[in-house]
Amino acid sequence: MKNARSVERLCHATGLLLVLSGLVHLVVFAVDGGPWYGPVSWRKPVTFGLSFGVTLIALAWVTSYLRVGERLRTVLLVVFAADCVVEVGGITLQAWRRVPSHLNMETPFDTTVSMTLAVGGGVLVALLTVFAVASFRHRPTGPAGMPLAVRSGFAFLLVALASGAAMIARGVVLTRTGHQEAAYHSTAPLKPLHGVSLHAVLVLPLLAWLLSRTTWSERTRWRLVATAASCYGATVAGAGVWAVLTY
Repeated sequence: MKNARSVERLCHATGLLLVLSGLVHLVVFAVDGGPWYGPVSWRKPVTFGLSFGVTLIALAWVTSYLRVGERLRTVLLVVFAADCVVEVGGITLQAWRRVPSHLNMETPFDTTVSMTLAVGGGVLVALLTVFAVASFRHRPTGPAGMPLAVRSGFAFLLVALASGAAMIARGVVLTRTGHQEAAYHSTAPLKPLHGVSLHAVLVLPLLAWLLSRTTWSERTRWRLVATAASCYGATVAGAGVWAVLTY
């Protein structure tokens, strides 16, 4: 348990630093200006810093409900935290250099950064898939509705991972075939699906935890979590339909 608490503190501290980085770059954007959208903008260090930071903090908490060995969970969380730092660091570095962070093969250095981010994305997919499988292999612990919330959150997270992988794959193909500008814009249809499904692993368990603080019956709390998961699923499905129609 001591190791578990230590790795959770590490993830919380690292996550807060990433969130702070995102907020700092929001101030930089307010001062420096420039476009918010596009392959070169302050939006990327802002959104990735906030998203990775919140996700890291969420995973450190949510995985405490999974029935996995303490040592395995510790190793996976440490690697995940390190990977989050690498991803946000690379994106932030390229933003300050005023060049695209992803799918950028213009120079050997840019290629190295881009490939590092791609490999890091692959590591994230592998780690999060292990946690997702664990959530379905053994029923998560927690108050009424928490097992459903955790499993639903990881199911939607797998959708986020798949859409993220699709964005990278399509962008790499376009880049390799000489369509660099098209590669930068090819990810737009999948971004809503990716963003919405990514944070279900925080939203749904947080709802279950908040409901556990009420005096409502376990049956009522479970039904509310189930309703929220269904609504979240409808939102993800809507984003998926939009992605298919505009892809």
